[in-house]
Amino acid sequence: MNNSNLNYQIALTLLKGIGPIKARQLLSKLGTIEPLFQDSLVSISKQTEINHSFLKQMNRDRALEEANQHLSYFEKNEIESHFYTSESYPRRLKQCADAPLLLFGKGNLDLNATRIVAIVGTRNATEYGKSVCEEIIKGFIGKNILVVSGMAYGIDICAHQLCVRYGIPTIGVLGHGLDRLYPAEHLHTANKMLETGGLLTEYLPGTNPDRENFPMRNRIVAGMADATIVIESKESGGSLITAELANDYSRDVFAVPGNVGQIHSKGCNLLISKQKAHLITGSNDFLTWMQWKEELKPKAIQRLLFTDFSDEEQLLISILETEGDLSIDSLSTRTKTPVSKTNVLLFNLEMVGAIKTLPGKKYRLV
Repeated sequence: MNNSNLNYQIALTLLKGIGPIKARQLLSKLGTIEPLFQDSLVSISKQTEINHSFLKQMNRDRALEEANQHLSYFEKNEIESHFYTSESYPRRLKQCADAPLLLFGKGNLDLNATRIVAIVGTRNATEYGKSVCEEIIKGFIGKNILVVSGMAYGIDICAHQLCVRYGIPTIGVLGHGLDRLYPAEHLHTANKMLETGGLLTEYLPGTNPDRENFPMRNRIVAGMADATIVIESKESGGSLITAELANDYSRDVFAVPGNVGQIHSKGCNLLISKQKAHLITGSNDFLTWMQWKEELKPKAIQRLLFTDFSDEEQLLISILETEGDLSIDSLSTRTKTPVSKTNVLLFNLEMVGAIKTLPGKKYRLV
């Protein structure tokens, strides 16, 4: 049996009774993944204070055996893996408590692109929805934006196809394994997406596109993006689930309004009326709100002019550089510094042009 690091990572997702949150707790106490599969259960129980009988139910041998069966498929089909502790793992998604431990990808994936936008909507897109989607996508040209969606019928595939047409990187998040594509009609688009984007999933090969997988898929779409745009939606469904998740993750949500008499506009209008989404009518509204209208400048030019930062200011800079846009509460927690003190440090950094304030009271490096 090949007990490689990837084998352990896959096996971790297959342990009985161990979800992402419990797995993170285990690894935080064990330090690395190897002891979880190599040490005795008695030793693990002592180190983690988890009941021995519970650990016994994990069935480590079976998980390792099943994981080993997938390794050759990954190698043969050039599938990449992204464990939650690796640099390639989406840093935005890592901030979400329910983020998957392991992701599998195919293509030329940049899961930590500078700007990531999720575009979702109804499976029964109207010509109005498609035209708005095209206007938004065209507005992204030259703005260094990566678009994420779910490869479904309607607005999802419309967004992916438009990105391919206009040369914008796009990633499709799947509700099944990478050994198939659902729906099959979208295979041609998926193959085109591999050139400057690709496909991503938390599911192992052999996993069917079962109904319950798609709400789980939506948390990845919402979690790895800076913002979510909803274009046409019924009063319930996957698009609204994604919007709710994005709100829960403290991400900006935008919705395109529609005719009050149209069933596929009710969801967007509802989000706007409940103040769960900002109203936009096109790319200009969105880019203005996100302060993304300007072309991206080479990274950190402004900060090079100011090298006399205190240790506390440098720590804030390092965290923002690693994790991206964060709120003052998040920065205070990560630096273990009171909010009042963090606020002063952020003000100083903003005054010298090292950072800027974003909508939603978040901060970003310049």
